Amino acid sequence: MQCGGNLSLRVYMRFPLLDALRLAVCVVLVTAASGHAQDVHVRVSPEVKTGIEATNAFPTIQMAIDHHPFAGVGKDGKPGRVFIEIEPGVYHERVIITQNHPNLTLAGMGKTAQDVVITNSLNAKTAGGTFFTETVEVNGEGFQADNITFENAAGQTGQAVAVVVRADRAIFKHCRFLGNQDTLFADYGRQYYVDSYVEGGTDFIFGNAAAVFDHSEIHALTPGFLTAQSRTSADQSTGYVIANSRVTSSITATGAAGSKATTSLGRPWRPYSRVVYLNTELAEDVSPAGWNAWGKQDNNILAFYAEYQSSGPGARTAERVKWSHQLTAEEAKQFEPKAFLAGSDHWNAEAEAQKLP
Repeated sequence: MQCGGNLSLRVYMRFPLLDALRLAVCVVLVTAASGHAQDVHVRVSPEVKTGIEATNAFPTIQMAIDHHPFAGVGKDGKPGRVFIEIEPGVYHERVIITQNHPNLTLAGMGKTAQDVVITNSLNAKTAGGTFFTETVEVNGEGFQADNITFENAAGQTGQAVAVVVRADRAIFKHCRFLGNQDTLFADYGRQYYVDSYVEGGTDFIFGNAAAVFDHSEIHALTPGFLTAQSRTSADQSTGYVIANSRVTSSITATGAAGSKATTSLGRPWRPYSRVVYLNTELAEDVSPAGWNAWGKQDNNILAFYAEYQSSGPGARTAERVKWSHQLTAEEAKQFEPKAFLAGSDHWNAEAEAQKLP
């Protein structure tokens, strides 16, 4: 068997099984001989009718995740990345990315995020609980997604999760998260959402990740709570930061509620919940109180809820609950995306996101 010197994984041919296995062996040999890690590119398209292990074109996203060739690791110790390039279409499937699939990128190949939609419609009642409803679950560290819509289409039927993220150094760029109650379970690790859109009605960004939503839109479909962060102790580095973004509301936009102010910036799912808004425009529908104590007495509040330079008709900061904070410029610096997500490895989420299209 010979492996050509110009071997490329970015070939969208259909190979007979024997040739496909030969290709996989060549990949291993070439990667091992190289001083640098080698990326892998595979394709998902509704036009592909079947998928055979070790090929690089698949009809479903889950099949591509389960059967893609693995990227190699170079002598410099840097791992390659697996790019799953998804052609426009609506993919009615559940997608589970396990821990043994790190450094994986889902890339929507349409013009906008609306062109590639991953959708399902499980709710807590039908699935047996909130944590069985997700359309997409991410567990592999170093995950990235670009130009994709993630949807749970269950509607106003109770808890119904679009995406669970339990992965460190996760990046979502140009993505949409559609749901109602509990849309996005940002639960573990450092996560960076940029130029993205999240919508829902109740507690629709929840969990205990260290997550930043940068230059994004957080859209309330119904009266409720934007966030339900669940930090459990004061020494945890977790929390949500919504920076340089917009909070919008269908309620205000349609005139259904006008200035009734029925949207809360957040409530504490766990005692030490932490949420900070930086330089963010707030819709008229945001309650003057800003935050909700979830039934607790004011003197028992351990949560850290804060704002810096909020703007827009909902930025009536003088009327906020007394246990929330208005930050100084110096205090706000620790919550800027690069600083808040750096960690001990000095991860630069903004720089990594810039590498995506």
